[in-house]
Amino acid sequence: MAIKQFLILFLLAAISLPMNAQTIIPLYADKIPNSKASADKELIENRDGITIVSKISVPTLSVFLPAKEKANGTAIIICPGGGYWVNAISHEGTDVAKRFVDLGIAAFVLKYRIPDSLTMIIKEIGPLQDAQQALLVVRKRAVEWNINSNHIGIMGFSAGGHLASTAGTHFTTNTLGENRNLRPDFMMLIYPVISFQESITHIGSRDQLIGKSPSKEKIDLFSNELQVNAQTPPTFLVHASDDGAVNPENSAVFYQTLLKNKVKAEMHLYQNGGHGFGMNNKTTKDDWFDRGTNWLKSNGWL
Repeated sequence: MAIKQFLILFLLAAISLPMNAQTIIPLYADKIPNSKASADKELIENRDGITIVSKISVPTLSVFLPAKEKANGTAIIICPGGGYWVNAISHEGTDVAKRFVDLGIAAFVLKYRIPDSLTMIIKEIGPLQDAQQALLVVRKRAVEWNINSNHIGIMGFSAGGHLASTAGTHFTTNTLGENRNLRPDFMMLIYPVISFQESITHIGSRDQLIGKSPSKEKIDLFSNELQVNAQTPPTFLVHASDDGAVNPENSAVFYQTLLKNKVKAEMHLYQNGGHGFGMNNKTTKDDWFDRGTNWLKSNGWL
C-alpha cells in the first residue's frame, strides 16, 4: 500500500510540473542555405560540467515554453558563446532558458553553425543566417506558441553576444531572401564580443568568423558598435571589469554608441567575475539575471 501511495503522489507531482520541457526542432525545414555537402561531424562533450557542442553544421532550435496560463507573450532567442568555435550550450543556453520559462517567457536556444569553409560557401554569414532564421521561425509560429510577435528579443554570451548584436544591428541585411521582419525587439548581451577593431577585439572570435587577414572594410562591417543607429533595439549589457578574455570596453563602447543614437540601454559592470560565468557570477551576491528581469519589466516585456 505504501508503494502504491508513493506512485500516486509521484504521478500527481509530475502532472503539476510547469511545461518547460525541451523540444528540439530543425532550424530549417528544407535545405540549409549557404551550405556545402559534407558529413555531419558534430561533437558533444562535457567539459568540467559544461556541455560543449562543436563542429556544428546542422543548426537546431531548442524550444522551452511556459505553461499557457503563465505565458506573458514575450520570447527570447539565446545564442551561447564559444568563440565561434563551439556552442557552450548548457550554462549559456539551456540553463538560461529555464530561468526565462519561470518568468513566463518563451525561450529558444539556438545551436548555430560554426563558421567553416568546409561546410559553408560564405562562412562569415552562416551564423547570422541562423540567427535571422530563428527570428523568422519564432515570428511565424508566434500564435501557436502564445507569443506576441512584437516582443521577441535576442540574447548572446561572449561570441554569441557578437552574433546577437549582429542580428540587432544588421537586420536590414537579409541573408535569407524572405521579405519579413528580421529586427529583434530587444537585446540582452552578456560579456559580449562587440568590436572587431584591433585594440579591443577578441582575436580568436574575429579570426574564426572573418579570417586572420581580413580587410578593413570587413573588420568595420562586423564591428557592431559602428553599425548602431536610431533603429537599433533597446539593449541590456553585463560585463565584468576583470574580464581577461573579452575586454569590457566591448560593452562600454556599445553602450556609449547606443546613447549617442538615443537608443534605450542599461549596463551593469561588475568589479570581478572574469569571463564565462554564465548565470552565476560567484564573486558577488548580486544576481545579474534579476537586474535583467527588472529591465524587462521596466520596458513592458514582463
